[in-house]
Amino acid sequence: MAGIFGLGVPELVIILIIALVIFGPRKLPQIGEAIGKAIAGFKRSTEEVEKKVQSEFEEIEKGIKN
Repeated sequence: MAGIFGLGVPELVIILIIALVIFGPRKLPQIGEAIGKAIAGFKRSTEEVEKKVQSEFEEIEKGIKN
């Protein structure tokens, strides 16, 4: 079973342990928050592009039908 980005649970646990050793327990919440904001921003941007492409296709279809 694949998790985030095709990684399974064991891989995610290893990455978390490495991050804990490198950054320490005090920095992990800040790093997690920054990553979460970045992912949310990327998702928002892709949704905007998707809506724009969809509206352009609808305009093209209207032009072809007329």
